[in-house]
Amino acid sequence: MKRTELSSLGEFGLIDRIKEKFTATHPSTVRGIGDDAAVIDTGGDHYQLISTDLLIEGVHFDLTYVPLQHLGYKAVAVNVSDIAAMNGVPAQITVSVGLSNRISLEAIDALYEGIQSACDAYGIDLVGGDTSTSRSGLVISVTATGRVHKDKITYRNTAQAADILCITGDIGAAYLGLQALEREKREFLENPNMQPQLDDKSYVVGRQLKPQARTDVVHDLAEAGVVPTAMIDVSDGLASEIMHLCTQSGVGATIFEENIPIDDHTFLAADEFQISPITAALNGGEDYELLMTIKQADYEKIKNLPNITPIGYINADPKQIDLATKGGNRVPIQAQGWQHL
Repeated sequence: MKRTELSSLGEFGLIDRIKEKFTATHPSTVRGIGDDAAVIDTGGDHYQLISTDLLIEGVHFDLTYVPLQHLGYKAVAVNVSDIAAMNGVPAQITVSVGLSNRISLEAIDALYEGIQSACDAYGIDLVGGDTSTSRSGLVISVTATGRVHKDKITYRNTAQAADILCITGDIGAAYLGLQALEREKREFLENPNMQPQLDDKSYVVGRQLKPQARTDVVHDLAEAGVVPTAMIDVSDGLASEIMHLCTQSGVGATIFEENIPIDDHTFLAADEFQISPITAALNGGEDYELLMTIKQADYEKIKNLPNITPIGYINADPKQIDLATKGGNRVPIQAQGWQHL
């Protein structure tokens, strides 16, 4: 019998294959597989949003250098980010964990301290979950719910030609933080008595260990009276998310290298690790910022918002997705971010 490797499809190819086999039958199912969150019509003026993520030890995190409190916080934040990417506000989460016999009660307490901290930060309730034995390390699954006004729902397949492409915050730092942590791990394995040398990497390390979901930007947009035409969160790298947004919307895009927001700490870390900061920004991932498109008429409303930076524009040609470099060249954008399978 023929065997097909999952790597030949990749994560999104597998998702598309699964999606093809299922058709929504309930009228309340507004949007199913294929966006940052599912959209359910429960009546009234708002939609319910549902998103879930799975974090597996040895794949998504390394307990050698990831504190359990930070891991608990991050597990919640990455789900809240999906709710924010739909222009929604989070409300509840459930948390399920698979625990190996090397996880102590004190370790579980630390994990849930981080989860509680995230609940407090985002104003959400932990309302349930499950626990089970795991034979392959720690496994965490979080499901988040939220709500969004029906007139403000934002999908990733609705970008339009001539829209302005924007991103929140800055990008590339989380990838450099991972490089710093991996280097410390290698040095620790060679010399267990060494002391961590991360004082000058606190910003990039913090961006890796404790990312922040941009629910603040959702509120800023609401106050400015702006509803993005499309939006997606940046988990797998800017290039990958631009490709997803353009492919699903049937459009192209041009972004300008000089406009990509990169923090000074990221530049310094990139120089130390001899990594191009643009490469880290485009392909690093785990920034959990929001990539959005807005109508040109809304530019005046967002131009003074400190957390939103215009980086390019949408065009009508799906084959033209490129980066305009500082040197004046146009380079096709390719998704080289995190490969899940």
